[in-house]
Amino acid sequence: MSNLFKVQQGRLVRAQPKALSRESLIEEWVAENPALLGLDAIVIGRQVHTGHGGYIDLLALDRLGGVVIIELKKDRTPREIVAQVLDYASWVRALTTPNIYEIAERYAQRRLATRFEEHFGERIPERLNSAHSMLIVASELDPASRRIVEYLSEEHGVGINTAFFNVFEADGQEWLTTDFLLDQAEVEERSERKVRAPWSGYYFVNAGLGDDRSWEDMRRYGFVGACGGDFYTKRLDQLSAGDKIFAYHKGSGFIGYGVVTTPKTIASEFVTPEGPLFEQPLEQPNIKLNADDPTMAEYVVGVDWVKTVEPNQAKWFKGAFANQNIVCKLRDQPTVDFLVQAFEAA
Repeated sequence: MSNLFKVQQGRLVRAQPKALSRESLIEEWVAENPALLGLDAIVIGRQVHTGHGGYIDLLALDRLGGVVIIELKKDRTPREIVAQVLDYASWVRALTTPNIYEIAERYAQRRLATRFEEHFGERIPERLNSAHSMLIVASELDPASRRIVEYLSEEHGVGINTAFFNVFEADGQEWLTTDFLLDQAEVEERSERKVRAPWSGYYFVNAGLGDDRSWEDMRRYGFVGACGGDFYTKRLDQLSAGDKIFAYHKGSGFIGYGVVTTPKTIASEFVTPEGPLFEQPLEQPNIKLNADDPTMAEYVVGVDWVKTVEPNQAKWFKGAFANQNIVCKLRDQPTVDFLVQAFEAA
C-alpha cells in the first residue's frame, strides 16, 4: 500500500487509506477521463455487450487506433477477472473498423472521426483495431493474479497490465492515487515486438510544447523534458548519450532531429553551454515550477540538435507514426525513411 502525506504548517500529516463507497465510481471517473489511469485515449463504449454474453466495462481507442479493454476487478476472484478479460480480448480482436465506428458512435452519439480529431489533434487512422491491449483496474491484486499478469506480459508479450487505485483521507479531504503493476512502456514494447518491425535505432520523443516548455528554449539550450510525476519523467530513463531522437509536436508533426548528450537530470541542475539552465533568459519560465519538488519537477535530457524546424513547418505525412508516450522506439519503417530524408539524419 502506498503512503500519502499532507504538508500542513510545516508538518506532515499522514493520510489514512479508506475504501470507496462504490467501486463503480472508478468506472464513472475513467469513462469521463481515461487520463486518470495515464491513458491518452478516448472512451468509445461502456458496458459493451460481447458475442460471448459478457459486458466489457469500458472500451477505449488510443492515438494509433488501437483498442484498449478496461475492466474493473470489482468482487470477482483472480481467476475470474483474468479469464474474463482474456475472453473479452478474444472477442475484441475480431472487431473490424466499421464495427468500431458503430460501437463508438452509438455510445457517444457523435461522429467518431470528430471526437478523435478533437482529442488527438490529428485525423483518425484509416484502419482501427490493428492492435489491442487489456487493463485490469483494481484497488489491490492478489499474488496469483500478479503472477498471471506478469507471466502473460513478460513471457508471451501479451498487452496486459493492471492499474491500481488507492483512496486516502485526511482532515475531511480525500485523494485518489493510481499506479501500474508493470511499467506500461515496457508492456507496450513487448507486445509491439509481436506485430511490428525491428527497432530502427531511432527514438520517438514527445516535445511536450505548451505552458511548461518552449521549443525555442529546447533548441537554444539543447534539451528535451518532461514533468508531472514519475509516470511521465521516468520515460526519459530510456535515453542515453549517443541515442538518436526525432522530436514530435502533438497535432503538427516532427520538428527536430538530434543526438542525446547527457542522460536524465532534474532541470534545476542541468547545465547548458551558457551555464545553468535556470539562470538563462527563458522563453517559458514555467519550466521552473515545482523545482523544489523532486516528484513533480521538470526533468531534462541533453540534446545536440542537428536539424530543427518551426512547429508550423513540422514534417508529417498521412499515416506517419505518432504515440502518446514521452519516449518510445521508432519501428515504423515508412516513418523512419521519411524522417531520415526530411531531417538529413545519419
